[in-house]
Amino acid sequence: MTRAAVLGSGSWGTAFGKVLADAGTDVVLWARRPELAEAVRRLHENPDYLPGIGLPMNLSATDDPLAAVDGADLVVLAVPSQSLRENLGAVVSAIAPRAVLISLMKGVELGTTKRMSEVVCEVADVPTDRVVVLTGPNLAKEIALGQPAATVAACTDPGNAELVQAACMTRYFRPYTNTDVVGCELGGAVKNVIALATGMAEGMGFGDNTKASLITRGLAETARLGAALGADPMTFSGLAGLGDLVATCTSPLSRNRTFGERLGRGETLESILAQKQQTAEGVKSCRSILDLARKHDVDMPITEHVVKVVHEGMTPAAMVRSLMSREAKSE
Repeated sequence: MTRAAVLGSGSWGTAFGKVLADAGTDVVLWARRPELAEAVRRLHENPDYLPGIGLPMNLSATDDPLAAVDGADLVVLAVPSQSLRENLGAVVSAIAPRAVLISLMKGVELGTTKRMSEVVCEVADVPTDRVVVLTGPNLAKEIALGQPAATVAACTDPGNAELVQAACMTRYFRPYTNTDVVGCELGGAVKNVIALATGMAEGMGFGDNTKASLITRGLAETARLGAALGADPMTFSGLAGLGDLVATCTSPLSRNRTFGERLGRGETLESILAQKQQTAEGVKSCRSILDLARKHDVDMPITEHVVKVVHEGMTPAAMVRSLMSREAKSE
């Protein structure tokens, strides 16, 4: 029997833990707060992040991260992107030598501009073929409810991608394999930034033309960055690219879209952060993604303007005026 540890008890970590358990894997969920771990064990649900949704009996929880990873064949990383290095470093000594590490995170590390799989390889001192990136249009609540969805398991080793594919295939969750880790990770990271911009447009009362334009041009700048980093262009037309982008930019379940919507309505960054329980990854990752783009001389105007709004005081209205007045060019 395969055993999995899921490090991170937020909505997506919990939902993916449920997927693994439904597929037949014994799962231990690590929760930072003892009271949440106890609630998951007692209630068989996550009352803080997925209230009212039952969890399988073969999914348990602990507040001890070392106990969670002990003996695990699969180690799933579902912590906020910018805390990955710290959280993984705390348990790396207890991870089994042949365990496969699965990254659910969608971001780029501040300071280093490393993708999440690169951080995992560096901290855990493992080769790229031991790390599988899981990404796609995967809104946690819908998956936890058993609504049909597809995803991508990306790894430089097709065998390990297929291993993870088999471990999370259920009647409602359909994983595909891919070897383009770079493209899959960039699609997942940049879509959060584009969702912030699309949410701002929604908050300002703009319609579907505006949002479709942002989504399409956002995909174009994601693909430009991917090309500069050696990604397969076809990846961006698939689940990890267009699929994830559409879901994140259009759904009210998307944390990044709803965060942007509140900015578009005139709320301040500080007031939103004070009220948000869960992380909107694009708020921090927009800076590191822009740094990565500049390092490779890639033009990413939407990303650049989101950084200006979120971190430099530009208003959403000024962002729209600035983007619409850029020099005319061919598509």
